[in-house]
Amino acid sequence: MTSIKLKFRPSAVQGKEGSLVFQLIHGRSVRRITSGYRIFAGEWDSKTGRILLPSLSSPRYTFLVSLKTELQWELENLRRMVEESETATGNVSLDEIAANFQPCTDTPDSVFNFIHEQVRHKKKLGKVRSVETYRSMLNSLMRFRKGVDLTFDMVDGGLLELYEAWMQGCGLTRNTTSFYMRILRTNYKLAVEKGLTPDRHPFRHVYCGMDKTVKRSMTFIEIKKINDLDLSRNPSLDFARDMFMFSFCTRGMSFIDMAYLKKTDLDNGCLAYRRKKTGQLLTMEWTEQMQAIMDKYKPNGTRYLLLIITREDGSERRQYQNQMRKINRHLKEIARLAGLPLPLSMYYSRHSWATIARGKDVPLSVISEALGHDSETTTQIYLDSIKSSEVDKANRMILEGL
Repeated sequence: MTSIKLKFRPSAVQGKEGSLVFQLIHGRSVRRITSGYRIFAGEWDSKTGRILLPSLSSPRYTFLVSLKTELQWELENLRRMVEESETATGNVSLDEIAANFQPCTDTPDSVFNFIHEQVRHKKKLGKVRSVETYRSMLNSLMRFRKGVDLTFDMVDGGLLELYEAWMQGCGLTRNTTSFYMRILRTNYKLAVEKGLTPDRHPFRHVYCGMDKTVKRSMTFIEIKKINDLDLSRNPSLDFARDMFMFSFCTRGMSFIDMAYLKKTDLDNGCLAYRRKKTGQLLTMEWTEQMQAIMDKYKPNGTRYLLLIITREDGSERRQYQNQMRKINRHLKEIARLAGLPLPLSMYYSRHSWATIARGKDVPLSVISEALGHDSETTTQIYLDSIKSSEVDKANRMILEGL
């Protein structure tokens, strides 16, 4: 059994950063590998052997969070090397492991390391959602491979079919396995472009498409039932209902776009924002229904328009995610109170707006513009001649009677 731990070696100079070291113990043999990462003594917890994170407002917070991820990656890399050595020889040579160990970025032809580098690159670009999805796919692939890395030359159709079957065996839906496959395919094509492997077209026999899902939509009568509920005695349910209705009133605005709406996005009776998903600029008329929701709450002390993100301390994304979970949980109770037999969530507002609009004979092109479907080829041809005023007219028609 080989023990692999992270240790801190303080600097001999007072107040200077010390080194983080990987310590490997096998039997009576001990080897230490300097990681190349340095932190201050006050940032290390000797009892737990972990990095101590400062407050969110600290200028070192982001660096240390990123460093923890990098070190975890290096530890996993060392564990993989030990396992491979035990499998190949039945024994572990710490000298050999110490000599061969390299930072993950030094071996770009490795699939794990290549994708990990893409995660780091997207993090620098601020693409938070892409970082999360790439990391999730990489963790899935590493579990399938039991931590054993591979090169892109080893990625073939047979391997991908086994990976797909393994994911299905874990209970993932076809859309989820396809989502992971598409991310892996993107990285494979990038590796081909970089000359790391010839393109052997290994994704031909695995599913990379999109299954149609059950549309989560409601009738206008059902929307009105939710709007008319008296929830004044339960502020949490009341707020969840108001956020759902705000989304519906804003043509099915996604929750992440609602969370990041700024006060400056509302000007002279017009709300203008860019979709987080596509970057497309959407503008709409500010209606009395939207204002009625805003009038129920005290102004937010931050730059944000709604009371979803209430602190600007670096935890904005976590606040948005926590609020989304709470609101979706409360919406299920709201559906019960309204007598609606459905698992209500924020996503229902978007589908409902589109379905109701279509039922009122609003042109498909106007609906497409309203939802911001600029990247969907099935609706793109309708978008060029649509004006915001037409979309606002459609929205007023839908909101009548609320």
